[in-house]
Amino acid sequence: MLLTHYNIASNVEQLNQVFMLHADDRIMGILPFFHSFGFTGTLCLPAATGIGVVFHPNPLDSRVIGALVNKYAVTMLLATPTFLNAYTRRCTPEDFGSLRFVMAGAEKLPDRISQAFEDQFGIRPHEGYGCTECSPAVTVNTIDFRAASFRQVGAKRGSIGHPLPGITVKIVDPDSLQPVGVDEPGLLLVRGPNIMRGYLNKPEKTAEVLQDGWYNTGDVARMDEDGFIRITDRLSRFSKIGGEMVPHIKVEDLLQELAGATEQTFVVTAVPDEKKGERLVVLHILDEPKLEECLEKLGKSDLPALWRPRKDQFLRIETLPYLGTGKLDLRKARGLAMEMTQRTPEE
Repeated sequence: MLLTHYNIASNVEQLNQVFMLHADDRIMGILPFFHSFGFTGTLCLPAATGIGVVFHPNPLDSRVIGALVNKYAVTMLLATPTFLNAYTRRCTPEDFGSLRFVMAGAEKLPDRISQAFEDQFGIRPHEGYGCTECSPAVTVNTIDFRAASFRQVGAKRGSIGHPLPGITVKIVDPDSLQPVGVDEPGLLLVRGPNIMRGYLNKPEKTAEVLQDGWYNTGDVARMDEDGFIRITDRLSRFSKIGGEMVPHIKVEDLLQELAGATEQTFVVTAVPDEKKGERLVVLHILDEPKLEECLEKLGKSDLPALWRPRKDQFLRIETLPYLGTGKLDLRKARGLAMEMTQRTPEE
């Protein structure tokens, strides 16, 4: 894709305005530069603003990162939920005592990870949202602004926050592209100085996602009366089963909750099905007794019957597949599911 210097510089300035960084701030640089979140947030942002940055090449080297944050009095940590979960388990509360802002991006921040991090370190991670086509930051939760007789709320739990300065968003019906009402789900479109020029030598693909300056994120979202946005799911993470759209993430989140798991234990994907078009497959890392317990609770839950994966479609693997950025590798998960279901006799 084509990101200009102007795109990236605009995003750096947008982030700087929201975080109100000053000369004494220091960022912990643990995200890979090949990922836009790491490139803009931990390479370009400190370089352009002149603030300090401490780099470490392995984001999962939790104890070393805790020691570096402590030693250099780091004030800002940009990470993924996967990495935050690792720090919660392996770092001490005093390691992160200097942090005044923790931002999670690249994937959905589950409340269980956010709460565990706050319980351990006394600071709650703020969720942001972005995509490489947007340089990448689009929205962010931030710190409340408080003064005498005044309070401006900067964050809402479960939301991805407000759009950054200079960014306009609208939520539209996926078919008609007409704006939807408050708190109604729809397709998230974004416009601003940080939006890419397009995909290199791919005019048709560019035309699919860029129309009249608006970038189609492919994400389903809703906006509340205070302008806070919540991501419902990605269009690509829905399955059409028996004519109904079934959201993978909602099923995934419920399974995590029923299993009482603080770290990622399930990944929901789908494979073709002759009768219903698609069927859900759940890759997991639980042992048999814990899975049985979880399935028993699932049977008693209020999850719609069509959304419930069949018992024989829960497939155990040793480890869930991850990308180098810390995100779940959904393409590999689907490939594993296809391979394993072809080997598994069906009911």
